[in-house]
Amino acid sequence: MKLASNIRGKMRAYSICTLILIGLTFWGPEQYYAITGRDINPYHVGYVMLFLIVFGTIGWFIDQHKPSLWRTFKLALISLAVTAGILFLLALPAQAMAQVQPDPPPQGLPTWAQTSVYALPLVARWEGLETTAYLDRIASPPVWTVCHGETFNVAPNEVRTVAQCTAGLSVGLRRYWVGYRSGVTLDALAPQTDAAMASLAWNIGIGATLRSTAVRRLNAGDIAGACAALTWFNKSGGRIIRGLVNRRADEQATCLIGAA
Repeated sequence: MKLASNIRGKMRAYSICTLILIGLTFWGPEQYYAITGRDINPYHVGYVMLFLIVFGTIGWFIDQHKPSLWRTFKLALISLAVTAGILFLLALPAQAMAQVQPDPPPQGLPTWAQTSVYALPLVARWEGLETTAYLDRIASPPVWTVCHGETFNVAPNEVRTVAQCTAGLSVGLRRYWVGYRSGVTLDALAPQTDAAMASLAWNIGIGATLRSTAVRRLNAGDIAGACAALTWFNKSGGRIIRGLVNRRADEQATCLIGAA
């Protein structure tokens, strides 16, 4: 195998530069999170990645025999225009969906049967499944946990089947739902919003949920504000946890469906 000649010149090629920048775009957010404890909006990362792909693809067809800042500047402008066009086309389906008439406002508080359709998969998605009990040391104090985050009557190293975990989540989450709903004074609530609040209760406890700004805003009729307050519960031990950030974002998105 023989190395190509003029390696320095090839390193200036738009395609090679783009590959390097794409690598940095992947690596950068992880380092930023490690240093600051904060996440970069994944949509922003996606926009940058799309621009770099367009830039490198168009640049591959351009004669780069001699370096030129002006040529690079023009290529960047063209790539920005193409990227904006692609994003506009991708947004058209969402805009069309936004024109659909929303569902009528909820009438009365939802039953568990209505809420569980959204609450059970939401909690299961973020709690995961562990059929052998483990000691959750993140909790304070540490607690034995099994299945989808169950902590009630869990014996050390207890083993359960998947069917038992599914049944246990349904029974356990309903108990937390009943506890959180005991503090709700609204007359009407969408099941999606109800599900997001039940998921919060399962994660932080009934008492903490009832004392939260989320429930206080909910009872004041500020549904959007209550959904936003869900995102505040993203720390453990005083440190922002990426998994909690992502979970709260999912809960907020589910919650906001009921605020439409």
